[in-house]
Amino acid sequence: MTARDLLRKVALTTFISLVLGFFSLPLLWLAFAPFDKDPQIAVSVPEFTLHNFRVLMDNPYALTSLRNSVILAAGTAAFVVTCAALASYALSRVHIPGRDVMLYLLLLLSSIITGTAAMVPIFLLAFNLHLIDSHLGVILVLTGGLLPTAIFILKDFTDATPKSYEEAARVFGASPLQILRHVVAPTIRPALATVTVWTVAQVWGDFLMPFLLLRNPDKAPASVIMYTFYTEGGQPDLALISTFSLLYSLPVVVMYLFVSRRYGFRFYGGIKR
Repeated sequence: MTARDLLRKVALTTFISLVLGFFSLPLLWLAFAPFDKDPQIAVSVPEFTLHNFRVLMDNPYALTSLRNSVILAAGTAAFVVTCAALASYALSRVHIPGRDVMLYLLLLLSSIITGTAAMVPIFLLAFNLHLIDSHLGVILVLTGGLLPTAIFILKDFTDATPKSYEEAARVFGASPLQILRHVVAPTIRPALATVTVWTVAQVWGDFLMPFLLLRNPDKAPASVIMYTFYTEGGQPDLALISTFSLLYSLPVVVMYLFVSRRYGFRFYGGIKR
């Protein structure tokens, strides 16, 4: 090995170490700060205490907001996966003129017209439908925004499903819904898991729509309640924020680990014809 090759490897290793350190510092702060008696915006060995957790439990909205986040995430995931599975199966098996163009337009428009750009018409629509301060209203709005991408993802998996499976089911008198439920859905299960994880992650961190449509703090999710952990002077309460952030991130991490362990490298696998 020449001196140039050695210097190149040393430089590459140093660069990778710096990048990993840059991204790991926030995670280390999130792991240590909740157990620190006096957390600061710096990574340090904590003076171990559980006082921050006791203070958080005394907050009237902390645990309630986590429950509300679970309701919104689970409800939206159920709507998105169900509607996307039905729509993707129909678009995959029924040849409609301009089908692919329509799907790409929906995907494009859902990316261009964000929640910020559409918040006024969305609020007026929810108000006219009496869905203000309702979890159902937030779930329906979030479902509408996430559906085009979910349909786009599931359609590719549905297209790869052999039609011979469905033909065999039709011979035995299965209806289209039975074929979707018992033949197609088990076959595209990795795609359904992908869409579920993606939907939950999107809803779990969403701030704008719950903040816009929910008036009662008892119905607000964790993403909104977290912004109340500030003093009257506008200074962040690091003890509460760090402790709540740790609890707030755990469900998504656990869900990701479960799905990754359950599907492994088959998570994005297709089906050979």
